[in-house]
Amino acid sequence: MNSNNQPIGIFDSGIGGTSIWSAIHQLLPNEKTIYLADSKNAPYGQKSKEEIVALSMKNTDFLLEMNCKLIVVACNTATTNAIQELRAKYNVPFIGIEPAIKPAVTHSKTQTIGILATQGTLNSELFNKTTEKYQDTKIIEQVGHGLVQLIENGDINSPEMIKLLRSYLTPMIEANIDYLVLGCSHYPYLIPQIKKILPEHIHIIDSGEAVAKQTQKILREKVGFSSAENSQPIFYTNTNAKVLTEILENKFTVEKKEF
Repeated sequence: MNSNNQPIGIFDSGIGGTSIWSAIHQLLPNEKTIYLADSKNAPYGQKSKEEIVALSMKNTDFLLEMNCKLIVVACNTATTNAIQELRAKYNVPFIGIEPAIKPAVTHSKTQTIGILATQGTLNSELFNKTTEKYQDTKIIEQVGHGLVQLIENGDINSPEMIKLLRSYLTPMIEANIDYLVLGCSHYPYLIPQIKKILPEHIHIIDSGEAVAKQTQKILREKVGFSSAENSQPIFYTNTNAKVLTEILENKFTVEKKEF
């Protein structure tokens, strides 16, 4: 496979997909990445399938104009609702992100797992097809109402956030889950708060590492790796850049851009 110095495009309904970007950047530091935060339209989880498909195509068009060689849909809701349409329309590889149910089910001792996700993910046909495979495991689904908005506003450590998380997680603890699957790319930023609520024996799973490994696999098999070294990532948002800059620990420049 020849080298390919075109960038990897990554989009999410806001800042949450930076948890996926971070895993990709750690595994593939020489790849140039362009991250698109569609915060103006966050959260996607409360929108119709048609709206989610339209927004996902808008984001894809933007990234393809930037000459991206591969696109990572770093949003569970966009993946479960739109990735089939994206793959049908565009001639570029797409990598999606789904709740990591399989490893949780495989390793669960209590045969009871919890999933914290958006309404759009939990209601999607793709998610329901996935959960149907695991009839022997009790899967407790919880919509994370309000969590994405609080993260987007920079209120990760607010009393309101802790109150919401406690109300969502307590019934799962009482139901004897031993794995909690984070079904939204925003939610890994809540792991420190979640760990304060969950007993130590409950494992938390997110999808970042799996998506990074799949990205590496597609680069190796289909697209080609970059021959550059330590390329500087580019971040775009269509709202105030402050929260995205802060979540990136002020290490990178974020440009506000209408899209």
